[in-house]
Amino acid sequence: MIRLTYLLRRKPGMSRAEFQDYWRTVHGPLVAKHATTLSILRYIQVHTLDDPANQQLANSRGRMESAYDGVAELWWTSREALVAGLNSDAGQAAGRELLEDETKFIDLPNSPLWLAYEYPQVNPVPEELVAREHSSLVKLFFCLRSPSNMTMDQAQLYWRTSHGPTIRGIASAMRIRRYVQVHRFEDELEQQLRDSRGTKVAPYIGHAEAWFDRSDLALAGSTPEGKRAIEIAIEDEARFIDFANSAIWLAKERVFVDRR
Repeated sequence: MIRLTYLLRRKPGMSRAEFQDYWRTVHGPLVAKHATTLSILRYIQVHTLDDPANQQLANSRGRMESAYDGVAELWWTSREALVAGLNSDAGQAAGRELLEDETKFIDLPNSPLWLAYEYPQVNPVPEELVAREHSSLVKLFFCLRSPSNMTMDQAQLYWRTSHGPTIRGIASAMRIRRYVQVHRFEDELEQQLRDSRGTKVAPYIGHAEAWFDRSDLALAGSTPEGKRAIEIAIEDEARFIDFANSAIWLAKERVFVDRR
């Protein structure tokens, strides 16, 4: 499977609550209506929480970018399925309708998007975890850029082969329920999607996503083992992440399409 990650900032003049309400009640159902036409396998909205923990997460890493208002996550079975959905006459009409609606609530130039592959690192059995609105789960979303002395490929290699095993080794102390790395790959389709939206913000090299029980977030930092695990994680992140040009926050998920 491949994924589209679409980080969203709200249009100027809208509150986050107004943005998320329109996204959830108007745009989400519109995407779901066109899911079959566009060959979308799964579509989830990740709604950023106004939570004091967001600032704590950022402060522990120094100066960081502000959290986005949400993330649209879409899955396809393959690149071929994505292309087929986008290039059909019906798919092109659906794409135009969706983009027209995006202009009503999204600050398009400041909302980057990219294609990616996922690399699960800590998986429950069964692996399905969703931080639904009324559940005790929350999703941590961490979009990252590499430092200037590393290429995307170098940073992703370290992230996948060194940082991933490090986190797996301390996951229980950090009380991580699930952890997935989602790595961007370069593709001409990305540029087409960016051009159609007038996107100005550069894409990230990918994002990390982790699920926690709300009560475990506080507990993880209250024990010596948990504190040390968090220190180890952040020390290792600094080896391949440019914190000042990355962002981290907590969110809830809303599933609109799941045809797996």
